[in-house]
Amino acid sequence: MIEIKAQEGPLAGIEGDVVLVLAFEGEVSSTVDQAVAGWATELFTSGEFTGKPCELSILHRPAGLKAKRLAIAGAGKRDRFNAIEMRKAVATAVRTLKCKALKRICLWIEQPEFAQSAVEGAILGDFEPDQLKTDPKKVEKRLTSFTVCAANGGSVLSSAAERGRIVGEAQNFARELENEPANHLTPLVLADRAKTMAAEFGLDCEVMDEAQLRELGMGALLGVSQGSDNPPAFILLRYVPADSTSADHLALIGKGVTFDTGGVSIKPADGMEKMKYDMGGAAAVLGAMRAIAQLKPNVRITAFVPTVENMVSGRAQRPGDIVTSLAGKTVEVLNTDAEGRLILIDAITYALRQGCTHLVDAATLTGAIVVALGHVHVGAFTNNDEFLGRVMAAGKSVGESMWHMPLDDEYKEYLRSAFADLPNIGGRWGGAITAAKFLQDFVEDKPWVHLDIAGTAWLDEPKPYLAKGPTGVPVRTFVNLALNWN
Repeated sequence: MIEIKAQEGPLAGIEGDVVLVLAFEGEVSSTVDQAVAGWATELFTSGEFTGKPCELSILHRPAGLKAKRLAIAGAGKRDRFNAIEMRKAVATAVRTLKCKALKRICLWIEQPEFAQSAVEGAILGDFEPDQLKTDPKKVEKRLTSFTVCAANGGSVLSSAAERGRIVGEAQNFARELENEPANHLTPLVLADRAKTMAAEFGLDCEVMDEAQLRELGMGALLGVSQGSDNPPAFILLRYVPADSTSADHLALIGKGVTFDTGGVSIKPADGMEKMKYDMGGAAAVLGAMRAIAQLKPNVRITAFVPTVENMVSGRAQRPGDIVTSLAGKTVEVLNTDAEGRLILIDAITYALRQGCTHLVDAATLTGAIVVALGHVHVGAFTNNDEFLGRVMAAGKSVGESMWHMPLDDEYKEYLRSAFADLPNIGGRWGGAITAAKFLQDFVEDKPWVHLDIAGTAWLDEPKPYLAKGPTGVPVRTFVNLALNWN
């Protein structure tokens, strides 16, 4: 874990392996230039450095500074700079500097209000998906401390840095869960990890086992899990604010398929190894609850995480099987690889029975959303535009981009079964929409948002500011939504 600190004082007095400063395109920081006798001006004049994103220059043994090195990182155009760009710029610089075995990084900023996103960037940039590699040298390329510094920051600086630590660590917690291989993270292991986290941060945790789910009547969930030797679980985490007078009760629901073969409707072998991340929605919900427990918003929140393995065996669910959901509706399983929506409908019904007034679910639900939106936007669906606006605003301000997808009544025409109340797929066209339309049939009249994160929860190739693998989307959105609940 990185030690996070906040420090007031002049640039010249900062100690560490390296002091990092940000520079905008075409602008030389007078503070930096005065501290190092015109070095920054020389960089810009020569064209070696322009201030564009991803650029980095290092001065060793800078005269007049206590730090061993001074690094200038490009921050792009000033008029486009915000907290999102700060997070990216710091994460990019951290990923470059840590590869040079620089473990103690200090960031000097002129705007203390950006300290939160700067700390988030440092923590997220330090993450690597190599947690199971045994090479001891990997430890040499990890930060030990990150200090955010400003000439005058006061309590604003320290409190913002602390919020950044909480949110950054929560997002990395989600990424660690997503990154675990399925032989390490079964449904019951995920439940144990949730219990441990809840105990550490003061959340109430309940885990229902297979017998309890059967007694409740969660036939849709149990139909998915029946092909696996690893039993299912249903995880509930409860946060109750100390003095809230609001009657609102927010449900965060996360799809927790710890491995998805597709079942009898088996997936292609190429790329199946990534299906360990099919519990990305569950990971995001658990990560968000970790932060929520520490930041203490003024709204009651319960997390619902149905978790299963979707496997092939002699007991596995077959195409044509009909299951009865917790809501009492029957579902014809036309495709066993459309399993996430089956476990989600039982979780949604249970959340309604617990008195939740607003529901948000996150799920790596469909390949169709990746066809529609690529790896840029989360697909967002709703039965309530006002509530969706709040969720999308929460995501936009923290850099988790969403796109409002249609959910017109006409799409229900694709969901027709001669043998059950609903089929679990709607055919070739509009697959992400019909999946959401299927879920909508179970939310009754409560404000609900469905986030299809199949295209954004995993990076096949690294970005300058994020390692290859799990992203932790939409942890920041959930936390921001909770903190700004009205």
